[in-house]
Amino acid sequence: MKKIIFLFLITSQFLIAQEKVSVDLSNPNATIYTHLYFLQEETFQPVKASKTFFGLKQKDAIDKAIKLKKILDGKGLYIDFNKIPNDPNYNDTIGYARVYKYIIFPQRMPQISVEKKNGNWYYSEETVSQIDILYNQVFPWYVHRLQEMIPVSGYKKLFGIELWQFAGILLLLAFTVLMVIIIKKISFWILQALQEKITHKDSNSEAKLVLKRLAHPLSLVVGVKIIDVVFPSLQFSLDVNAWVFMIINIAETVFWIYVFLKLVKVVMRIYEDFTSRTESKLDDQLVPILRNFLTGIVIVIGIFRLMQIFGVDTTTLLAGATIGGLAFALASQDTVKNLIGTIMIFIDKPFHIGDWIVTSELEGTVEQVGFRSTRVRAADTSIFQIPNSKLSEIVINNRGLLLFRRYKTELGLRYDTPPELIEAFVEGARKLILAHPKTNSEIYNVEFTGFGDSALLIMVNVYFESLVWADEQSSKHKLHIGLLQLAKGLGVDFAFPSTTVTIENFPEKNGLNPKYDTNKERVEAVIASVVTKFGEEYPSDKNEGNQ
Repeated sequence: MKKIIFLFLITSQFLIAQEKVSVDLSNPNATIYTHLYFLQEETFQPVKASKTFFGLKQKDAIDKAIKLKKILDGKGLYIDFNKIPNDPNYNDTIGYARVYKYIIFPQRMPQISVEKKNGNWYYSEETVSQIDILYNQVFPWYVHRLQEMIPVSGYKKLFGIELWQFAGILLLLAFTVLMVIIIKKISFWILQALQEKITHKDSNSEAKLVLKRLAHPLSLVVGVKIIDVVFPSLQFSLDVNAWVFMIINIAETVFWIYVFLKLVKVVMRIYEDFTSRTESKLDDQLVPILRNFLTGIVIVIGIFRLMQIFGVDTTTLLAGATIGGLAFALASQDTVKNLIGTIMIFIDKPFHIGDWIVTSELEGTVEQVGFRSTRVRAADTSIFQIPNSKLSEIVINNRGLLLFRRYKTELGLRYDTPPELIEAFVEGARKLILAHPKTNSEIYNVEFTGFGDSALLIMVNVYFESLVWADEQSSKHKLHIGLLQLAKGLGVDFAFPSTTVTIENFPEKNGLNPKYDTNKERVEAVIASVVTKFGEEYPSDKNEGNQ
């Protein structure tokens, strides 16, 4: 009797243990757990696992359940049940429709999901339709052929790994290295052809070096992709596959970051070559700004991708970053305004690098346009750093866009200068302007314009062809020297503020007034001599045309 009671107790405990886990389809977590639990070696009951598929015959449902388990194991997709919802009414809102659906791996395998039907949760119709396709991708046709060729001795284990798996790893690595070398050469050839087609010139040694550095990570990406596709065929355990595919995904992401960083350099190299052939220097300044901006975008996207691989919820992180970014933007309005000002400067192009600009506060040569500010060098070589937000709002007189640089001055001759010499001086000044190599001979004025307090005023209005500030000063110097030589040759003096006292009778004293020689022939000879000498000192094509 005691034996019967003991046997009854043991049988009851066994039955209770078997019933401890039953088919549960009440929520996404329970459905996925039911499917995987009843396909483990120690609890293998495929009929119960097949209950997670709705509307299929039992044989087909069992086939789908086993294949889906192999797909998950082959790709190293480890399911964390702590993250799967237990809510029977879990829903994912898409637009205005409420959808009772949960995607298990939205990033790595979005085709696999569960959905609610008739009050229970089952694998979705999309999952059912994709299982065979995914299975053939993870375990291609050649896998079964190769397994049939493996001898019995190949299934012996060494360090817990079957011998055929060792051989498969070696073959996979050898094939991957070979393909990396081939793809690298093909990629370099294609990139070189594209670069020559875009730039319309042969690649130099520097360009070839850049293209080789881009082709290298591209070949590594292909190599990682080959391992990603073939490695599931070696049929390692889920734990091994999970670690291997995490390493593969990290390597692939790092290589893609490397590819895009090199691609940014190649594109910027082509753009820099293009900007060097344009007249504007502002687009040259845009090259480093664009390079830094694009590099930053690549790095940020790469970091987000790496976070996804390590299981970080980037959606929440991105939402927090957006809110934090908004708060930061509100707290740093000046920085945002300067960035907008920078964009407006590059769009409107009010000046170029090297232009001489004049504002209400400063004037100087534009040397650099940065993200936040613009650097202007004044005539005394000091540096002004102007915020771009302010520079985009103020009135700018861009002297660098002048067709000619205007120069206007007034010369004062003594009041006792004879009219004949005034006319001669004006005529000589006009000829000097015509002989000047850097003046516009079609627009100029030299006229006797008025009577000043201490001098007879001669206006000189001239336009220099060079737009560079230093060249303008040199042109002024040449013109001034010519005018002084003309005045000296004619015997006229420039006046300075003075008061004249006239004494009618002053015995034995001579007057201080200069003696003027108004002989017409002498005056013409002086003018001709000064102009000829000026033309010899500062020759130009314009002078030859006048002769």
